[in-house]
Amino acid sequence: MEFSEVEVVVVGAGQAGLSSAYHLRRAGYEPGRDFVVLDRSPRPGGAWQFRWPTLTYGRVHGMHSLPGMELTGADPRRPSSEVIGGYFADYERAFGLRVRRPVRVRAVREAGDGRLLVETDAGVWAARALINATGTWDRPYWPRVRGQESFAGRQFHTSRYPGPDAFADERVVVVGGGTSAVQHLLEIAPVAAATAWVTRREPVFTEGPFDAERGRAAVALVEERVRGGLPPRSVVSVTGLPMTEEMRRARDSGVLRRLPMFDRITPGGVEWDDGRFVAADSIVWATGFRPAIGHLAPLRLREPGGGIRMDGTRVVRDPRIHLVGYGPSASTVGASRAGRAAVRAVRALLGHPSGGEQTSGEPPVRVAAGETAAW
Repeated sequence: MEFSEVEVVVVGAGQAGLSSAYHLRRAGYEPGRDFVVLDRSPRPGGAWQFRWPTLTYGRVHGMHSLPGMELTGADPRRPSSEVIGGYFADYERAFGLRVRRPVRVRAVREAGDGRLLVETDAGVWAARALINATGTWDRPYWPRVRGQESFAGRQFHTSRYPGPDAFADERVVVVGGGTSAVQHLLEIAPVAAATAWVTRREPVFTEGPFDAERGRAAVALVEERVRGGLPPRSVVSVTGLPMTEEMRRARDSGVLRRLPMFDRITPGGVEWDDGRFVAADSIVWATGFRPAIGHLAPLRLREPGGGIRMDGTRVVRDPRIHLVGYGPSASTVGASRAGRAAVRAVRALLGHPSGGEQTSGEPPVRVAAGETAAW
């Protein structure tokens, strides 16, 4: 088998992947020679490039700047996909990261000599370490509900949400208890004939600022799960929904009146066992995403609990593999920090230990709207 040889392969060029590439370059690794960044998306921007047009930059919960280059002066009225896509493109050029795209990683396997073989649709790379930064956007979660195939209307997931105009004069059911569900509902309600909000669990609204202390507590809860080998929960699922004035008005007007999860879908809507029925022309599933790590399956990294046991960013079963933007680092600030931590560990693994950098202060964890949802 012919392959290209590098020290490190970075899979994914979103926040976590670009942060990792930056720290690799800063540590003396040369892009293209010592490491390669592979990204399946058609252009820079990570998952942000696929966000719906009405998600403007001003409505994003928080976008922590990438290391070494601040994102400043962005027009809050512009679509987040444009703002952040342009920022990521500038970042790649500024640091000469030479991202290879579009490249789809099909599988990561043992090479038999201590290295890993990264098989893609653009060739094979042999590497001594792998930093996986594939996020979740490519694995939208669709709950299976009885009668789902019989629905005569349209069904959308957040990953393909077309914006509110597509639902003008329709009866719309929005399913999900996370930030994306609420955002969809608030912008669909003014143009729709009727809306209904359905969640599996009672939503928890939080008041006050989401400060550093609350951010650390939320991350700690997620980290506890991945240390135990359980599938990660999103950070937003343990922080609750931050109450805004817009949300308060919507709650007072009845738009944010939550219904429990329905028991079945019929051709004309959704139905509960108690006889309640809501007619629907469209159902929007804002039910979150799962980690896109299927290409790692040949390495057998999963624990009996269904997750991958982590020690920081390192996979316990295989120290050559680091997952960034996974579990507790699935936030914009967390992904950036995870990239630095992963590179420190990779340097030590490859025989180039370093003292690393020191940081001061702990800015709040900022969860990207639409990344994950607690439905």
